[in-house]
Amino acid sequence: MMMRAALPVGCLLVGGYFAFYAVEGPTGYTAWQAYRQQHVRLSNAVQASDEQKVALQRQLALLNPRAVNPDMADELVRGNLDMIRPDEVVVPLPVDPDPAPDTQ
Repeated sequence: MMMRAALPVGCLLVGGYFAFYAVEGPTGYTAWQAYRQQHVRLSNAVQASDEQKVALQRQLALLNPRAVNPDMADELVRGNLDMIRPDEVVVPLPVDPDPAPDTQ
């Protein structure tokens, strides 16, 4: 009687082993969920750094020594050298990277 039950019990144990590692193993479902969360977090970090890179490139273009943007130069000089008069208020304006062309 014990010999007849040994094969099914062995198959169940082997199947349980593979099922456990399919869920909890180093490449199982749980680890896959963690990898997905890490991928989303890193993708967001890459997107943020790309946006920062574009902003820095835009600022660098404004600081071209052959054609300095007067407003940018004035802002940098006054801000870095603390040459803002007490009666002045500095209001930073957002720079639109790609203004939409008027199609009328």
